[in-house]
Parts: sequence; structure tokens; C-alpha cells
Amino acid sequence: MSGARPDPDGGAVAGTISGTGRATPRRRTLRRGLTAAATLLAMAAAAGFAWFDEEATRPVPPVPTVDGIAVLTGGPERVEAGLRMALERPEARVIVSGVGRDADLPALARGAGIEPWGLLGRIALGHEASSTRGNAEEVSRWAAGAGLGSLAVVTAGFHMPRALLELRRAMPGVALHPAPVSPRRARPPAMLREYAKLVGAWLGLSALSSRGERPTGRPDAPAAPAPGSASPTTVTAARGAA
Repeated sequence: MSGARPDPDGGAVAGTISGTGRATPRRRTLRRGLTAAATLLAMAAAAGFAWFDEEATRPVPPVPTVDGIAVLTGGPERVEAGLRMALERPEARVIVSGVGRDADLPALARGAGIEPWGLLGRIALGHEASSTRGNAEEVSRWAAGAGLGSLAVVTAGFHMPRALLELRRAMPGVALHPAPVSPRRARPPAMLREYAKLVGAWLGLSALSSRGERPTGRPDAPAAPAPGSASPTTVTAARGAA
């Protein structure tokens, strides 16, 4: 069957597509362009994930003397490592960001297996953050109020790239020193989710997840409990600020 279209004078209009079902040159070019774009996007995503996996597990230098320590909750070893670092650095101020509403310093210390008395008067508990961007905003307000110029950042290794990205965005003038704890690398599904969150943070999409977080003031500075008073022995500090 011819693909020619008759004109009003009984002739045929030349140059129309034959009915063979073949794609036009324009469609072939578009298809090739889409295929190339998809291939490049997949290659970029794979390269980005490879960088993320290496960054999460690479060795970091020892943390130098710092003004403060920022502990981002959301994992089992973060609070313990942060509080032990605080004991080793009595000059450093400390914030534990993203703790539960009912958490207090004795509970955190007992849950980490240490006594709280060496930490009194210099640890603030942040109750507002429920995301990594929220952590960054909470830590930024605390650091600015305390006049701190350098911080050690305590979080899981695989969470560190996104934590540093958000913290640097929130307080570009503060020197940040990573102090990663286990797990440095999570299971593949968790690593993929974290990489997706990191890409979202790069694109600025994390701002959407923190819109519901409204600061109600500075983080709580815990009062000193009476020696010998009873303290909870379990910790429900993490609120999923990941």
C-alpha cells in the first residue's frame, strides 16, 4: 500500500512516509539520544556510588584539638563514642543532637556504660532534630551560641558524607573533623538508601524533610543531678535523625 496522499487535483503528494513501519530519521535520532543519556546517567550513578562507598570506609586522621564535639544520634555506637571522646577531652563542649524528648544526661551516660560526673556542665542535649539536616541546623545554632570554631563530628561512617555536607552548608566557617564509628559500611540496601539521601542532599531536597522542624530555643544544658541519685539504665536517645 502506497504511503502517498492524493492532492485535490488527483495527483499525489510526494515525500510522505511509506507504510513500511520504519522509524523516521528524527525518531531514530531521538531514540539514540535518550539511550545515550540513560547510559551516561547510569554510569554517573555507579561512579557516584563507588565514591560514596570508598568515602564511607576510608581511614581518617586523628581528630586534633577541637572546641566542641557534635554527636549525631541514629545509631547504636554514636552516643557511647561521643561521650567517651568527651571524657578524653575535658576542654571540649559537647552536643548530642536528635535525642528523644525524655532523654537526659544520666540516661545517656549509663546507657554508654560510663559515669556522668565527668561530663556535667558542658554537654547540651538537642531534642529538635529528626533528620540529618535538622541535626546540622541544631548543631549550628549551638556552635554559634557557644562561639565554637572547630568541631569533631561523631556518626556512623556511611552517614558521615551526608552529615558533613549538611553541617558545612549550615556553618561554613566552622572547621569539621570526622570521627566515624561503626558501622562504616552498612548492608547493601541501607547503603543504597543512604546514597540516595546523599544525592537528594546534594540537590537540596533535604530542605523539604526538615520543614517541620522548628527551633524552640537552644539545646538543653542538663542540670547536675545529685550524686547517688537513681538514673535510667537504658537509652532511647535516637529519634531516627538519619
